[in-house]
Amino acid sequence: MPAAAPGPGEPPVPGPAPHTAPAPVHGTPAPAHGPVAGPVPAPTAVAPLVRRLAPPLASMAGVAAAFAYVGTVDPNEPGHYPVCPLLRLTGIYCPGCGGLRSAHAFITGDIGAALGANAVATVGYGVFAVLWIVWLVRAARNRPVRIGLGPVWWWGLGGILLVYTVVRNLPFGAFLAP
Repeated sequence: MPAAAPGPGEPPVPGPAPHTAPAPVHGTPAPAHGPVAGPVPAPTAVAPLVRRLAPPLASMAGVAAAFAYVGTVDPNEPGHYPVCPLLRLTGIYCPGCGGLRSAHAFITGDIGAALGANAVATVGYGVFAVLWIVWLVRAARNRPVRIGLGPVWWWGLGGILLVYTVVRNLPFGAFLAP
């Protein structure tokens, strides 16, 4: 019959020692904690590559799905998409106004109509494609992607969008309006 466990403050009851791993021999690694079911398979080079490529590929899948939807459901037909709240309330075109029509024209191959609907968005599709390719190649080569644009670049981009917004709402900039 096994001995009862000692209560608090009582001396330990002599008995068999609990199972402990043997001490490692000099030069060999210490045994792993817990049971080992067998030899551990060697890591393959494919698993880390797949893990590195998953974020850019998942991002492209999301963008492709969005473009496929906009290419299928025409934003030029009323009732499919909500109206821009700024346009509805003020009559002013924001920098994104015409973006869905631009995407639809772009995906159907009408680049002229895409530029006419929203030139900034159409240029953005090309910028996105270049940055995505850089991201994919760097991920495949196991190199980090860092886009270190200083504040001057971000302020410049904001300034371009502001000028674009103002010009497309003035009579002489009507060619930029969707």
